[in-house]
Parts: sequence; structure tokens; C-alpha cells
Amino acid sequence: MNKWRIGLRVQLLFFSSFLFAIPYLGYQYVWELETYLRIGQEQTMLGTARAVATALHERPKLFDVQSSFMSDVRPGTDLYAHSIDYPIQLDGDASDWDEYNTFKLNYAEQNLIQMQQTYRPQSLSFRHMIGRYDKFLYALFEVLDDNLVFRARNSLRIDRNDYLQVAMIDIKGDFQRYVIAPMQSGWVNAYLLKSDTQGIQPDRLETKIQGYWQQTKTGYTIELRLPVGMMSSKIAFAITDVDDPKIGFAKYTLGTADPTKQDSLGTVLIPSPDIENILKGLKYANARVWVIDKHRRVLAKSGEIQSASGLQVQPDNQAEKQSWWQYLENQWLLPVYYKILTKPPADFVDDLENAYALQGQDVEEALGGIPSSLWRLSADKKAVILSAAHPIFIDEQVMGAVVVEQTTNGIRALRNQALENQFHFILAVIVLGTLSLFLLASRISWRIRKLRNEAEGAIDSSGKIVGEIKTSSTNDEIGDLSRTFNNVLSKLNQYNSYLENMASRLSHELRTPVAIVNSSLDNLSLEQHSPDNKAYIDRAKEGITRLSKILINMSEATRLEQAIQRSDVEIFHVDEVLSGCSQGYRLAYPARQFVLESELQKVSISGAPELFAQMLDKIVANAIEFSPIDSVIKIALKGDKNAFRIQINNQGPLLPENMQKALLDSMISVRKEQNAEQPHLGLGLYIAKMIALFHHAEINIDNQIDESGVVVTISFKFR
Repeated sequence: MNKWRIGLRVQLLFFSSFLFAIPYLGYQYVWELETYLRIGQEQTMLGTARAVATALHERPKLFDVQSSFMSDVRPGTDLYAHSIDYPIQLDGDASDWDEYNTFKLNYAEQNLIQMQQTYRPQSLSFRHMIGRYDKFLYALFEVLDDNLVFRARNSLRIDRNDYLQVAMIDIKGDFQRYVIAPMQSGWVNAYLLKSDTQGIQPDRLETKIQGYWQQTKTGYTIELRLPVGMMSSKIAFAITDVDDPKIGFAKYTLGTADPTKQDSLGTVLIPSPDIENILKGLKYANARVWVIDKHRRVLAKSGEIQSASGLQVQPDNQAEKQSWWQYLENQWLLPVYYKILTKPPADFVDDLENAYALQGQDVEEALGGIPSSLWRLSADKKAVILSAAHPIFIDEQVMGAVVVEQTTNGIRALRNQALENQFHFILAVIVLGTLSLFLLASRISWRIRKLRNEAEGAIDSSGKIVGEIKTSSTNDEIGDLSRTFNNVLSKLNQYNSYLENMASRLSHELRTPVAIVNSSLDNLSLEQHSPDNKAYIDRAKEGITRLSKILINMSEATRLEQAIQRSDVEIFHVDEVLSGCSQGYRLAYPARQFVLESELQKVSISGAPELFAQMLDKIVANAIEFSPIDSVIKIALKGDKNAFRIQINNQGPLLPENMQKALLDSMISVRKEQNAEQPHLGLGLYIAKMIALFHHAEINIDNQIDESGVVVTISFKFR
């Protein structure tokens, strides 16, 4: 069984594949470089957060109007004024607020201030939010009310109908209460209530508080606007539901806090304009900066995270007309590179775009007094965002924190540019190196194959030296090997010539002594001898006869080669030669039965019919010697005129294993007992093989399928 052979070129290609370790190492190096860049970015972000926090340390005026000094924040009571992008049109249409739906708070049973009947959500509940634009606060109330009652037109009382209360601490620190009680849907203003009573008694109209009251299918919508400057940070809203205007019975009062009690008012956190002015210059810092109070609520914000990429990477200048290299790079190389690399996203989902409160480990640690940083993924997992937080101290107390955010898109873009250039260089090195190694391996392999072919062509299948190996003038190992092979082959040719001529020389030299001995024995046999002496003479004569036959057999192969070289080639019919030889075998060997089976007629080949018959004689003689007496020897001609075969079958002992091909070589015999009368040198099948090769045929010997004997097959194939 042939072993799997790996050529020299394949081996060199395999070992050159280790060059691919170079891009891997470069790839790992760039990743390590990115890690260091991230560490540097993290330290820079912490430094930025520290610098901003330093500008806010020990400045209580920036926080004293806020709710930052409270120990806790009450959801639904302590409100947050969200920044809105444009002024709200006061028309009772809540569509202006649609993009802020996520900020709306639901008020229901848990926000009841007063209840005279069993609470039903469909009787009174609402959604509410506050926004800030410029110097105004805007408030929205989407109220669910199954029975809306407006104030009667001729009524001086404003508490026998549904109404909205607004309570606040004004800029002077006074507690003020207002009521909005319209007679119909439309524009509304608030009434300032008398401060000497807790009842609903109007004092005067307050035109600074403006709004619109619009009835809907499920209740009503209220939009309000009031100046930021008329209030401090404390405020409360409450809606009272009255279903019977005659009795004026208030079923429920639902709101953010009790508007009748100054101490129960909630707060409203308005993003600080002063802090925003401080942060305004940071919009050029390529980062998003937040300032939060100790309750994690946003006091100010600057910058956008989409453009906060960290490092600024200059794109490569693209020529107006693409060169062939740019075309190759853009159309072929970069698409392959980015099967491994990832491009920084041009856009990603920012889950904190409209956030009014921040959370996270970095925020918690900063509010605990420890600067911290945090890596996180965007909501769609496209971008990596780094946030760094630093505490803000007032009187050695943490009053808030500065949070600075950036993406790693700049680092990723820089990494990709470095990897692109590295891949270009490494690809060029690998391609040129591999191509050079391949060409070198091909050159070496071609020279070795040429030397191999010359070595194989110098010796034929029978082992004779029929050619020569040309010496190479190249001064390397392969050239030296070719010269060595030429020298060895020359010496082997001389030695083989000596061996080939030795048989004929021995035969020639021994013929005369054998003839002398043989004539002397003949003369002795004519004289009278005793029985013992006569026996010795007979045995000596048998020995000299055997020696003569050995000499004849030794020179037969040499004579056959000469005969083949001198034979005239002619066209003859194989079936006719088989028929004639079969008849001769029946006469020559009457102790065997010969059967001829021919499927073909007039099958012609070119060659020498007398040599063809000699080949058959050798094979049949071998079959007779190994077959029992009265056994059948079958000669068959099968196939067609383009590919046919001759099979000679005989009964008898089987061939030893692994000896089928060896039996066709010279001096090979498997006879267990030597015939005393006929010497055997193992040349019969070898001579048959030589004649078969002369006729462009292939001869094989094998055991029969039923293991009853041996079959010799001579195969002929013609194109």
C-alpha cells in the first residue's frame, strides 16, 4: 500500500503558512494598543469630570433653588421639569406632547388627597407632566372624568364645579394658591385665592397663569403656562371632581400634593440655567456632560453622545478619480477585512437621550464620594459607551455629581485604520513571500522530477540499463546528486554488461571441457567394465548431461534477447497460432487433456509468431509440470478485437501468497522438489514475460477463484 506522499511544494507551502502568524500577532498587538487607548480615554474622561466638578464645588447658589437639599424624593410629588424643544401651543390639543409620552405620570387612587365616596378610576384620574421652554413652565393634565361640570355663568362661586388648584411658594417665599374653574372649553386664567382662609374664595385674576381647558370624550385636557420667575421650587397641583353643581359636593380631590398645606407641597426641579451656562463651553469637548443632584436627577446637560466619539480620526483623502489601488482596496480588500473587523456605527439607539435621572454603578459610587467609571453597551448593542462620574462637594457633603460620556467609536476607527494598513503590508509580504517560495519549490521540484524521470528512464522494467542520466552544471546539491547518479549508473552499466556476458562466456568456456569429459565417458563406456564401475560411469554421464542442459538454459535468455532484436515483425492471427500449438501439445503431452476455447476469430497482432509460440510453450510446460496426470489444461481466448486476453488454466497446487509477481522474474522458482532429470533455473516464466512485453502484452499469474489450480493471463489492449 502506497503511503500518502506530500510533495516538496506542498511542504514549502505548508511551512510558509506559518507566515500567517505575523498578521495574527499584529492583530493582537493592535488589540492591546486599543486596550491602552481605552485606559487612556478612561483617565481623560475622569479628568474632564474632575475639572467640571471643580468648577461646581462649594457653590451652593447653584443648588439652593433646587430640591437637592431634600433627604429623599417623593415620586409623583416632587416633579421634574423636562426640557422641551419648542413652545407648546395652548389649544387643548395634547399632540404637542406626544414625543414626551414616556415622561407622563399617572395619578389615581394612590394620589387621593380627599375622598367623599368610594373611589372609581373612571370617575377621576389623570396623566400629568411638566416641561420647560425658555422662561416658562408648561403643564399638561389629561383627565379621565365620567361627568365634567363647568362653572355656571352667573355663579360667583368657583367650587361648585370641576376645578384645578395650583399652590406654590413664590419668589418672595410667600404661600400662594390659585384656582382654574372655566365656564366652558377654551382659554383660561387662574384666580388667586385669599390667603387668610383655606376655602375656595377668589381674590383676583392672575393673568400670568394662562392655559386652555378642552373637553374630550373621556373627560378633559388642561394645558397651562406660567413664568419660571413667579415661583421658587415648591409647587402642587390638585384636581377636584364635582358631579352635582347644585350641591357642590366634591367627590374626590386628586393631585401631586395637598394644595391647602404649605408644608405638604412638593418640589419641581427645573434644569439650572446657571449650570447650563457653565457647561455651554463643553459642547466643544467632544463629550456629553451631565450634572445631577444627589437624587440622581438631571440639573443640566451639554453635548450629544452621537457625536462624542472620543478621538478624532481624519479620513483618508479620496481622489476624485479612483486609482487602481483604491479600487482594489475598496472593492476587494476592505470587504474581506471587515469580515473580521467591525465598523463604528454611524447611528445607534441612545437610551438616555431624554433622561431626567441617571442610574448606574458609576453614579452610585460618585454620589458616595468616590470617582468612578463604567463601560456599557448602547441599547441596540452597536456602540460601547464610557461614562466617568465625579462627586460635587458643598460643605464637605456630596450634593451631586458630574457624569461625562463618550463612545469608543474614535478608538475603533483608529484601530481599524491601523489594522487596514497592517493588513495591506502583511498581505503584500505574505503574497510575495509565498509566491517566491512557491516558485523556488517549483524549480527545485522540477529539477528533482527531471532527475527522477531520467533515473527511471535509464532502467527498463526488467532491470536493464537502457539510458543515461545527464550531468547538471549547477553547483548545488541537486546538481551534485545528478553527477553522482551519472557516475553510479555508468559503473552499474559496466557491471551489468559483465554479468550479462558472463553466462555466454561461461557457456563458451565450459563447452570444451564438458565435451572432453563427455567423449571420454563415451570411450570408457565402449570398454568392458565391472558392474560397479559401469554404474559410476553412468552416473558421471548423467551428471555431465545435466551440466550441458544447465549451460544451454543459461545462454537461452541471452539468445532470446538477441533473437527478439533480430526478429522481423509481421501481422499474424492469434487464434491460428493457438490452434496450431494446442494440436502440438496434444501430441507432445498425451498424459494431459488440452481444451481450446476461442470466442474470437481472425484476431490479428503484429509481432513474431515463432516467439509467440515459444511464449506459449514456456507457460504450458510450466502448467504440465505442476498439474496431475490426466488433468485438463484449458486454453481460452476471450474479449474483443480491441482488448482480448489469453488464459491458460491448470489444476494443481496453489501459488504461495505474495509470490504472483515475483514468479515472473528471473531465477525465481517455487518447486519444492528438484527434478533429478531436468534442472530448473526459474527462467521459463521470465522468458514468457519478455516475449509478452515484445508483443505489447501484460502477463499475470494467480490462483483460480475456486482454488482448484493456477491461471496465467496474457492481456492485450489496442487503441
